[in-house]
Amino acid sequence: MLIRTETAQDIEAIEQLILAAFDNHPHHAPGQGTTEHRIVNRLRSEQALALSLVAEEDGQIVGHVGFSPVQINGQASSWLCMAPVSVAPERQSLGIGSKLIRQALQTLQQRNSNNPNRVSGVVVLGEPTYYGRFGFHVNHGFTVPGVPPAYFQALAFVADAPMQGEIGFHPAFE
Repeated sequence: MLIRTETAQDIEAIEQLILAAFDNHPHHAPGQGTTEHRIVNRLRSEQALALSLVAEEDGQIVGHVGFSPVQINGQASSWLCMAPVSVAPERQSLGIGSKLIRQALQTLQQRNSNNPNRVSGVVVLGEPTYYGRFGFHVNHGFTVPGVPPAYFQALAFVADAPMQGEIGFHPAFE
């Protein structure tokens, strides 16, 4: 499996992958359908994807992860949101999502070593047991209105990173 940065030629395959991965997702209201593909497309069109990686096997895109900036208390921040993480339904539970997440976090940390505009960390909304494996935790001071605190997690890259305040997502998530 090859994990790499997305290219323009991947966009349609990424959209189809996200549609399939989130079809009938248990966190969607019945009959609502998926919106995650539109979020990624809007982030991309507004140049708000700080990092977008794909997992490729035999020339097929089987996984994707995207990162976008977040605000803290209405102000720009050095934190990113990881969302969505998508894996082709027939390839789920085989470690593709884990490999994508690990590679993405490593890529962001490597960027920090040569960049004065460092990424302080990453936040994610999701299953604590799953994301805890990558170092995410709920012991922070961030809040997101309407989100249960047990499902909103953070992973700091910088020791003195600010870790409190209300998180605001890019308008693409609305």
